Amino acid sequence: MLNSIKKRWSDESGYREVLTIAIPLILSTGAWSVLLFFDRMFLSWYSEDSIAAAMPAGMTSFAMLSLFIGTAAYVNTFVAQYFGADEENRIGAIVWQGIYFSLLSFFVIIPAYFLAESFFALIGHTPEVQAQETLYFKILMYSAMFMVLNNALSSFFSGLGKTMIVMWVSFLIAAINIVLDYILIFGKLGFPAMGIRGAAIASNIAVIAGSAVYLLLIFQNKYRNRFELVSSWRLNIPLFNRLVYFGFPNGLRLFIDMTAFTAFLMFVGTVGTREQVATNIAFNIEALAFLPMVGMMIGTAVLVGQRLGENKPDLAEKAVWSAIHITFAFFSILAVLYITIPGMFIYPFTLNGGLENIENSIDLIVVLLRFVAVFCLFDAIFLVFIGALEGAGDTRFIMKMSFIISILLFVVPCYIYIKFFEAEVLVLWWIITINVMIYCSVFFWRFKMGPWRDMRVIE
Repeated sequence: MLNSIKKRWSDESGYREVLTIAIPLILSTGAWSVLLFFDRMFLSWYSEDSIAAAMPAGMTSFAMLSLFIGTAAYVNTFVAQYFGADEENRIGAIVWQGIYFSLLSFFVIIPAYFLAESFFALIGHTPEVQAQETLYFKILMYSAMFMVLNNALSSFFSGLGKTMIVMWVSFLIAAINIVLDYILIFGKLGFPAMGIRGAAIASNIAVIAGSAVYLLLIFQNKYRNRFELVSSWRLNIPLFNRLVYFGFPNGLRLFIDMTAFTAFLMFVGTVGTREQVATNIAFNIEALAFLPMVGMMIGTAVLVGQRLGENKPDLAEKAVWSAIHITFAFFSILAVLYITIPGMFIYPFTLNGGLENIENSIDLIVVLLRFVAVFCLFDAIFLVFIGALEGAGDTRFIMKMSFIISILLFVVPCYIYIKFFEAEVLVLWWIITINVMIYCSVFFWRFKMGPWRDMRVIE
């Protein structure tokens, strides 16, 4: 077995190559998870209404933008396949199409801003939480378009395999956000204590700074001429349509999944504030591991895209299984930690008197982390298969299955349970855990069937 691992380590599309591409992306998305962890931790210190409102409002914001984020981020697959096919002169044009698509998000952001108060009033959370949700959401809208743009710009580097750049920019964004979070939430360095308003302002400044850095890096001389980043600035209708054709289903899949997850958080909120706070914290703990695995998903998509651009589907498949092996080993260890030492993960949220006013919330978080231990393993493996299929261009199948699994097999059962039964939070968590298992099984089957091997997104 040891010899097999050593051979797999050094082989083409083996563990070393996967980790070389994926580790910077894992650290990049990991930086976002650390950012969110500190953001929620600070808010839990500030007030229970703030922590109860932050995740539903934040997820609503992301769900609304996810259609654009998922489409803009699909620039990654185009860049990877063009690079693998040695068509570098086409890369600049697809990056510009991603930028133009990002600008379209403006037409959704404006009405969302003005409808925010009415939307959160429909959810049924307490008036205090509703006010915090509306405030947080509306402030986040000021940087929403830049959030979409960041995904298009970072895809240039990730598609080329220059994932270290993505990592360092993400570190910068996280550092700016965390520092400003502390200053603005609690009122340090002469600023007034702004609570959840300060958290939203900190996020806006960090996201806009990230866009500025990406633009400065992309238009360096060493990239401008090689990838025709200046001469390809015009709107290319056929290429723009191609990005939308393959990328829009990816964006719609992300929108469906995020909407379903946001609906789940809203359903939990109707059970009670204690249940909502415990669920928010459990998911924030889980995000410390889940978001880094989004980096593994992107890395898998890059390797599959580059290998298919080279017309080497066997190496693409080998890279996917290498990623699965790594993911399974990591999350098996993490699942054990969630079950055996949950207090280590919960402790930061209890500092400065956090959670002390919510009776038995810590006991409930401990139970929820047992669910997290189970479904995070399936969730991570499912993400790798998603990355493989997206890297090939099998986005329409992904979109259709997301609708069936996330809406028909997840949101609808949760709604029926909440509407017609005396709801308990643990039953809702059983539903989401089973749903993730179904997701994992379906995409494993699709990958094994193999139609992705003959797919390409480039001309």
